[in-house]
Amino acid sequence: PRLLSQFFFADERVTRVVAEINGLDAELDPQQYLVLLNQLHLSQAHLLAILERIMEECIPTQRHSRDYLVKFPEELLVDNLGNHMLFAAECLLAGTFPEVEEADRAQLRPQARNLLCSLELVRTVLREQSLSQPSSYPEPIRAVLVQFDRLFAEFELSYVSSLVAVKSPEEIYRQQEIIVLFCETVERALRLGYLTQEMIDGYEPLLMFTIPRLAIISGLLIYPEGPLSLEQSPEEMSRVFSPFYNLLKKIRDLLRVLSVEELYLLERSLCTAE
Repeated sequence: PRLLSQFFFADERVTRVVAEINGLDAELDPQQYLVLLNQLHLSQAHLLAILERIMEECIPTQRHSRDYLVKFPEELLVDNLGNHMLFAAECLLAGTFPEVEEADRAQLRPQARNLLCSLELVRTVLREQSLSQPSSYPEPIRAVLVQFDRLFAEFELSYVSSLVAVKSPEEIYRQQEIIVLFCETVERALRLGYLTQEMIDGYEPLLMFTIPRLAIISGLLIYPEGPLSLEQSPEEMSRVFSPFYNLLKKIRDLLRVLSVEELYLLERSLCTAE
């Protein structure tokens, strides 16, 4: 049950697979090479998962901030992101990463080298500790873990930023405004009887259509200074709504001519129509 003991055996597995890969001629046996490469990725992912648990146990208050993850596209936030970072670092040092521009590669290579060297140091000191005192983490080990955690976070942010357009602080703020608009829309819909708490607690599928529809009306009429404000240019709006700027203006103009009763009937119908 001790994490350091688990780390020892996971590290042994990585070392063994790497030795098999180094002793194999990939051109003579490409199929076996692919099998071993897959085993390496799986064993590295397992090693990183244990290392993450060790850092949470050993340096929980000294972890490097991961607030930058909110800037990443959602499709990148997967469970094996950390393993992909190590693979990217190895490829950058080997010079086999055409997806990254040369200028970015020149900047990323020193970070990749520092990260992989730090990981090797972590593996060494944790192996030694697991063989001597597997139930404690002396200060030198804590310092090594803090350094690795920082280098990993710095490389992760730099690498992803070189591949995709990360969200700007302004875009993140706009998305937060949309979240607030949706929350206020739900609160208003509950108050007016459009929705019930049971529907929300039961994850009623119809809400996936109802709430965004009601949020558009709320954003155009009830909270006109919020994220759907048409007083701003399309470039100033969230990318969620900016492509529909002209359509939103037409919808707003139509909504403005409705009476209170007609607006109520419209919103009620949006809660039932599919």
